[in-house]
Amino acid sequence: MKLALFLPNWIGDVVMATPAIRALRKQFPQGKFVGIMRPYVADVLAGTPWLDETLFYKPGAKDRNQRAWSLVKQLREQELDAAVLFPNSLSSGLLAWMARAKERVGYVRYGRGCLLTTKLYHPRKGRQWLPTPGIDAYLQLAYAMGCEWESPRLELATSERDEIAADAVWRKFNLPPGDQVVVLNSGGAFGAAKLWPTEHFASLAGRIARERGLAVLVNCGPSEKAIAAEIVRQAQHPRVVSLADEDVPIGLSKAVIKRSRLLVTTDSGPRFFGVAFGVPTISLFGPTHIAWSRTHAAHETCLAESVPCGPCMERVCPLKHHKCMQDLRVDRVMAAVDVHLHQRSRIAA
Repeated sequence: MKLALFLPNWIGDVVMATPAIRALRKQFPQGKFVGIMRPYVADVLAGTPWLDETLFYKPGAKDRNQRAWSLVKQLREQELDAAVLFPNSLSSGLLAWMARAKERVGYVRYGRGCLLTTKLYHPRKGRQWLPTPGIDAYLQLAYAMGCEWESPRLELATSERDEIAADAVWRKFNLPPGDQVVVLNSGGAFGAAKLWPTEHFASLAGRIARERGLAVLVNCGPSEKAIAAEIVRQAQHPRVVSLADEDVPIGLSKAVIKRSRLLVTTDSGPRFFGVAFGVPTISLFGPTHIAWSRTHAAHETCLAESVPCGPCMERVCPLKHHKCMQDLRVDRVMAAVDVHLHQRSRIAA
């Protein structure tokens, strides 16, 4: 079996696809698995055992090898038995069809039904899509390929290089062992509407450091460095530090979250790192519907404020008040932090 997996474009969605990828590998243990992905996605799956080959695809890329026609030629050479389409895009269906994959499995969306040989349908009520956890939707793709039932448990790995980079961070900031470090993740590539106010994060960081005696490490992506630095400045505590001045590849984010005691995060990619590594995770929701990305993990707590205008699923608050995140109070998040800290201490005892 030669199988192409067209992987999602968002970091969190890639992690949510891991149970389905694991199920497919169990079903076809001797198969050749080719993963088609955006270049940055490769670091998310680095260290996992499922893919035999990786091909990058990025529309309009400067590297011609990452463009559509080059990808199609490489896939045709594979003589694919099947292609599983995790994205719902028309382009992924067209690429699989042009690659001449004998079987093309995916959801019927955006007019691509005629390009699929095995068609799945998202549940609807009238003309509205019903919120369905991405993990469950992806597993249905695996079941359509004949896979047995698979646990929805998310799974990731870190490389030796990732762990060495995390060791360097621990040395630089003189951090205590990981069970005394809380990681905060304030960013979100989706848009500003997902962001919890910087002053809220700073207040939370200061309280964790002062009242609970723990160190706080603020994680950030390239576009979130200013926010991370401002959280540290406002927290005004020596045990609150950030990665704002560091190069923070995905692998480093995975490694620092993996060794931490607790993660408090917006609904963004690193949220799923915490869940996948079994780290107690508190996820803060605003404009997005929790049901779309529910992880089924007992060690995750999802917090959201009920507002008349939400969840709106907009990247920027259309009403300009951002009440869904503004009204999610620090006291409520701190209470959730204490619950997880108490549970972890009880388990350790």
